[in-house]
Amino acid sequence: MGTRKIGRFGLVMSGIVGGVLLSLGISAVAQRGEPLPLKELQQFANVFSAIKSSYVEPLGDKDLMDDAIRGMFSDLDPHSAYLDPEAFKEMEAITQGGFGGLGIEIGSEDGMPKVIAPIEDTPAARAGIMSGDIITHIDGKPTKGLTLSEAVKLMRGEPQTSIVLTIRRAGQDKPLIVKIVRDMIKVRSVRSKMLPDDIAYVRISQFQERTVSDLAKQLRELGESGAPKGMVLDLRNDPGGLLDAAIGVSSAFLPPDVLVVSTKGRIPSANREYFAKPVDYVRSFGGGINNDYAFPEWARTVPLVVLINVGSASASEIVAGALQDHDRAKVLGNRSFGKGSVQSVLPLSEDSGIKLTTALYYTPNGRSIQATGVEPDITIDDTAQGNLFRIPREADLEHHLSNGSSAPEVVTPTDDEEEINPDIKMFEIGGDDDFQLKQAVNFLQGRKVSQNEIEAKPAKDAEKKNDVSRAEPEQSTPDRLSDTPSGAVERYRVTPDGMIKVE
Repeated sequence: MGTRKIGRFGLVMSGIVGGVLLSLGISAVAQRGEPLPLKELQQFANVFSAIKSSYVEPLGDKDLMDDAIRGMFSDLDPHSAYLDPEAFKEMEAITQGGFGGLGIEIGSEDGMPKVIAPIEDTPAARAGIMSGDIITHIDGKPTKGLTLSEAVKLMRGEPQTSIVLTIRRAGQDKPLIVKIVRDMIKVRSVRSKMLPDDIAYVRISQFQERTVSDLAKQLRELGESGAPKGMVLDLRNDPGGLLDAAIGVSSAFLPPDVLVVSTKGRIPSANREYFAKPVDYVRSFGGGINNDYAFPEWARTVPLVVLINVGSASASEIVAGALQDHDRAKVLGNRSFGKGSVQSVLPLSEDSGIKLTTALYYTPNGRSIQATGVEPDITIDDTAQGNLFRIPREADLEHHLSNGSSAPEVVTPTDDEEEINPDIKMFEIGGDDDFQLKQAVNFLQGRKVSQNEIEAKPAKDAEKKNDVSRAEPEQSTPDRLSDTPSGAVERYRVTPDGMIKVE
């Protein structure tokens, strides 16, 4: 099973940010002590000249050079890439929290994009796109065989430009032709609400430039009527983002000056240690240093549960690993994605650059989670009927970096390796049908926590993983919530546009 691989663009996740991004001082000549390979460069020049002069169709210098640069990345790890102007612009838009598009969450079915949910008050929702719709054509181009990344790229575009989708909808005899005008879709990375019994719920969907200051503001709002009795930090399906944001988020819950993460690479600037300094990180994200943006004191002491799953990657794993290593929180859910590498962005011009893996990161206890992931303290399936998300992990990707330790790589089981219940339905993360969230609340209240509701399901190491008494925090009973009814949970849907209440 460890030798099974998938294509380098096989991540079944729309809008994924491929890793922790970090600006490092990388010289244009990375190793000044090593002479340039003149013989090989001459050979490259000869090939370039031959193609340009003799290929059956004329090719421009820029196209040839762009393709040559891409070729240098083809056998590197799956997170290193050449960022042409379009990719460079898209990366900036995602990390800054906005992009031009339709406003839909998509998955894949039968090799075609399937609408998981339209985002309310977006062009897709206003045009009548519905959950379960299969997108068979985009502007007349068949989607069969396209990767999700390719489909997303076709649907994104400049605001106020139009696109035509051909939709196959259950119960409809004929395909639907829908014209949609794109708009700016703003991604709010932090959403929060209060659950019954004074339990705070915070979801981070992506680590962006304003994530830390937004988190500080929302934590203060959650504590306006008194410190919560417990808190759930939801990092499920969070693909990562900016390293500084991960350190800042960790700083909200850890004492100052404790180690959050360290990075190790070949160049001196890649070898660093990052410590929790809440005020410094809030200030770096534009929040200033006044009390309006300081983290509340209760955030560092409130009983805390972190939710992760196979879609939690990179920056999410840094936060989960740091809080786990410092015994600050219990981690519930499924083993995470396993992306333990750092990408540095090196601009080549005003509108292009490269994203290069320059280091591996390590948790405070020195663990590398590269290709292994963060193992939860208590394993809980996606739903009461079993696991739902089938996102390939880091170890499934072609040319992935090895862990460098004795820790086993964790690949995603195929359908024939793990029994899949076809009746499992998509749930709303943070909603009243969110099984993992219910178990997190049960844990905070001292109630029984279940992996699933399947009778007599065999599970490897199930007794060890689900021994709640072993996984409980080493703290006195008053630090846990009393065993009181949790009440009804309001129904919310977490979308790239934020957490939206469903009436």
